[in-house]
Amino acid sequence: MSFLKKLFGGGGGSASEVPPETHEGFTIRPEPAPEGDKWRIGAMIEKDGRTHHMIRADLLESREAAADASLRKARQMIDEQGEGLLGG
Repeated sequence: MSFLKKLFGGGGGSASEVPPETHEGFTIRPEPAPEGDKWRIGAMIEKDGRTHHMIRADLLESREAAADASLRKARQMIDEQGEGLLGG
């Protein structure tokens, strides 16, 4: 498996398994990444064609827990940073 697939969660399950969520006009796509026997928090945050790939150091026991935590952390980042999250 390539470095990028490991880093961004490719090959460990489809990101489409967890439905995207809309928050304050942003689309959040949870992308928990497998790491050993745990799951790393991660998500793609999108708005108006711009994206931010969020990767956190947090590791959780299940994919579902990591997906839920990914959504919570992404909502928090949007609430705190707004458009600045996307560099604008």
